[in-house]
Amino acid sequence: MSRPEKLQILLVIVAIFIGLTLKHIHWFSENGVYLIVPALMVMLYGVFLNIPFNRLANGFQNYKVTGLSLAINFLWTPIFAWGLGAIFLKDNPDLWVGLMMLIVTPCTDWYLIFTSLAQGDVALATALLPWNLLLQVILLPVYLWVFAGKLVNINATMLLKSVMLVFVVPMILAFISKRLIQPYNRIGHCLIHKIAANQWLFLCVAIAAMFASQGEILIKQSELLPKMLLPISIFFVINFWLGQTIGRFAHFSYEETACFNCTTLARNSPLSLAIATSAFSDRPLIALVLVIGALIELPILVVVSQILLLLRPRTK
Repeated sequence: MSRPEKLQILLVIVAIFIGLTLKHIHWFSENGVYLIVPALMVMLYGVFLNIPFNRLANGFQNYKVTGLSLAINFLWTPIFAWGLGAIFLKDNPDLWVGLMMLIVTPCTDWYLIFTSLAQGDVALATALLPWNLLLQVILLPVYLWVFAGKLVNINATMLLKSVMLVFVVPMILAFISKRLIQPYNRIGHCLIHKIAANQWLFLCVAIAAMFASQGEILIKQSELLPKMLLPISIFFVINFWLGQTIGRFAHFSYEETACFNCTTLARNSPLSLAIATSAFSDRPLIALVLVIGALIELPILVVVSQILLLLRPRTK
């Protein structure tokens, strides 16, 4: 892991405090909101630069792991997320929607790191990555319409425009950059590499801008962290157990099971955050849940990788 990756939680916390400080400066409190989506779009552009779309076909070379992981991520997990919200957050629809947006979007980068830390099958995890991305881009609006439509007002046109803006535009730009700029332009190649390697910086800018512009609303909700901790933790515990159980019944190797656990546990809060800030700009608590989710998720995934290593069969 690079130093920024190791310090991700600390960097997010620092970004929050910077935002809360900047909210006392009039310009940032008034205009910070306009920095959020552009910063997240640049971050997603960096994410898409690292997506190996040429490996889409490779994902189904191991059809059991791929098929079952996609079933867990896109069939079981949305229902599970709705159920957790119904049990723990039924009195706060914004938190319920935020929880669902966090849980229904599987990770498209970080789980590779934790698969590697657990000494799982990183090649297989990489082959799963583009499928996780494409399916969540397609299905996230559907999930929101089906599961969240009765909780908050959803403007279908605005939602689709938000998906096009924060997903499709950076994806197309990343494809053009990799095909037309990176191979032929040295300066462009260096710039593209820097953006791809420093996605965390733009995420921190977006978080700082969010707290600078909406700090008063968010700081009054200090009880949200303990309120979100239980349902998010239950998601990780149940899905970890489910991954281990499926791995045994499907006769996965340890490396396959570690990959399976990581891809069905790690969530894509930055992508959900981009949609939330664009489609639900009048509901800042939804975006706040996604920031809280990242703070809870990262230490849990570190623990999960170590538990997986303890479960790894010892070779004689």
